Amino acid sequence: MKKGRKTVVAALALTLTTGMLLSACSSKDNGAASPTPAVSSAPKEKVVLDFWTFWGSETRRPIIEKIINDFNQAHQGTIEVKHTYYPYGDIWTKSLAQTAAGNPPDVIINSIEETGLRAAKKQNTNLAQFVAKDKDVKDRFRSDLWDTVLFKNDPYALPFTTDTRMMFYNKAAFREVGLDPNKFPTTWDELEQVAMKLDKKDASGKYTRIGYAPQFAGFDAKSIAVNFDGGKGFLDEKGKASINTPAKIEGYNYVLRYADRIGQKNLDEFKAAFGSKEANPFIAGKVAIWPDAVTFQTQIRDFGNGMEVGVAPIPETKAGAGHWSTGGGFVAEIPAGAKHPQESWEFIKYLTDVQAQTYWALKNYDNVANVKASNDPELIKDPVYKASVDNLKDTRVYTRPAAAADMFKMIDPQNDAILTKKKTPKEGLDQAQKDVSDLIAQNGG
Repeated sequence: MKKGRKTVVAALALTLTTGMLLSACSSKDNGAASPTPAVSSAPKEKVVLDFWTFWGSETRRPIIEKIINDFNQAHQGTIEVKHTYYPYGDIWTKSLAQTAAGNPPDVIINSIEETGLRAAKKQNTNLAQFVAKDKDVKDRFRSDLWDTVLFKNDPYALPFTTDTRMMFYNKAAFREVGLDPNKFPTTWDELEQVAMKLDKKDASGKYTRIGYAPQFAGFDAKSIAVNFDGGKGFLDEKGKASINTPAKIEGYNYVLRYADRIGQKNLDEFKAAFGSKEANPFIAGKVAIWPDAVTFQTQIRDFGNGMEVGVAPIPETKAGAGHWSTGGGFVAEIPAGAKHPQESWEFIKYLTDVQAQTYWALKNYDNVANVKASNDPELIKDPVYKASVDNLKDTRVYTRPAAAADMFKMIDPQNDAILTKKKTPKEGLDQAQKDVSDLIAQNGG
């Protein structure tokens, strides 16, 4: 028994001594004061990301799911993205509720204009640490588009899509009234003259075609006011209200000229009959000039029965003033509190890289944020798509700071009062200027 005990003790001492020597060597090799922990040989558990979009249509859902599948194939065993669809609008209400409850999706498609606003409310993730490691990511985008996702100089999303408004016009209607179908008016005054020539009435004097009317949305009165003001939005560079400027008042006066000439009743009757697809007033031949985003071309392609259409920039007030257009778009964003930010970053990087962006643009006929993808040769050979890409240089996406988050709740009622002639443009815009200025002051802006 004693001999056996001595043998066990000796063996134990040898084991401990050997372990200490190995530990000491390990510490010396790594410059550390403590032993290096053993590396587990067990495989890393796959991370599953929940990705929310509002793309549930027969057209868009297969496209985004193909992009997701490509990503999953490239990251087998490490990251898997699962797509969750919610209807447009509902998705953001539900996301905010989930974020507040501490259980947000990993990635969500959200509006580009309010990225900074969500950042101010701590609803999305600061991406600065990731961008610092992947410095070339920001170079994928136009600088003005990149600026829309910044809050206090840090990025809180990656731009996914953008858009721009252009003038679509019916070339056959131009020929019918003796206008050059390859020459679109460059100024607003020229457009007004062309629009009058394109108007058609029946024997009773009822309009059967309206050449153009800004009351038909696409590029509304607020957008025209901004265009008249050299592309300056309703907030200046310091975030202060810039609503009742002389140029914006002039823009509203221009819009009202159409109602005075055509008659508000006639405009309302036309608008009441508007629909989509074949019933779209431009496709149906009821309106000859129609402002819209480039995706409108897909409706013309599918339901226009071969109609010959031209596209042109938004007019300018005078030569050299600028064909200012308005745009929007969507971002790929990681909600605050997402459980897998590193893997989510890898996914939104993929969503905004050339391959995924080019595929999205080709299949959706959509303006994507990635500049290289936007200029893909296959896309650019289409003259309408190329025109939209060229138009982006004169397009502005207007964001709102937290202090002016609800500014359009003040502007829109005044806009309506102006268009229904309850107020003059100056009266309405003066009131909007005061209301928004008060809002910003109340919010500490």
